[in-house]
Amino acid sequence: MPYPEQLVAPFRAELTSAGFAELTSADQVDSTIPSSEGTMLLVINSVCGCAAGAARPGVKLALNNSAKKPSSLVTVFAGQDTEATAQARKYTAPYPPSSPCIALFKDGKLAHFIERHHIEGRSAEMIAENLQMAFEEYC
Repeated sequence: MPYPEQLVAPFRAELTSAGFAELTSADQVDSTIPSSEGTMLLVINSVCGCAAGAARPGVKLALNNSAKKPSSLVTVFAGQDTEATAQARKYTAPYPPSSPCIALFKDGKLAHFIERHHIEGRSAEMIAENLQMAFEEYC
């Protein structure tokens, strides 16, 4: 059963206010990720503490502090947009499903991935540094 919208709305807004487009259906995921040109940052968002304390703030910090940035920003919400999340995870294979997680695609192909276990116990600044290096290399 998905989380109630009123619970996740502030967590969604944290990314959409930073310019992320929400993908809420499997069809939206399929029409967006594989055909993307340039670089695309995907955040599989969640309600957990590591998403609130490190993932979302780290992503926003990286975007604010990077000279090079992804061409597009998208997000799906694990635990609520279940079909979209399951479809997005197909594009992050061979990594196992986890949330939160962060994927950088280049021309529709996975180029860089940060798994949940690389987010847990790390600061937003550490996440941002990881992403900034990936942006420098791929964007």
